[in-house]
Amino acid sequence: MKEKKRVYEALVDGAMEGLTDQALYDFVKARCPNATSKKIVRASLLALTDPHLRDRNILDVIYALAIKHRLDDGVLDDGEDEELDERACASLAANQNMPQLT
Repeated sequence: MKEKKRVYEALVDGAMEGLTDQALYDFVKARCPNATSKKIVRASLLALTDPHLRDRNILDVIYALAIKHRLDDGVLDDGEDEELDERACASLAANQNMPQLT
């Protein structure tokens, strides 16, 4: 929790300084070298739900960063896609062996 709080603070500080996109990501990584994309996305969601943070521009910048890094291959690569692909292939193979109903 402490690490997420530091990443959150770095996100908000960087966004308040006018940093966006890659510059904001680099700023957060400089202040929190151990921050992964996943931690940055989670801290971004924490910032987006903070009732005290009301500046629309800051929220937009943080939201854009969260979306960009949520769609990053490193964040989504948890093995679920491969498991789903294997099940889909197995299902297709099973359906090919089934007789057609007319």
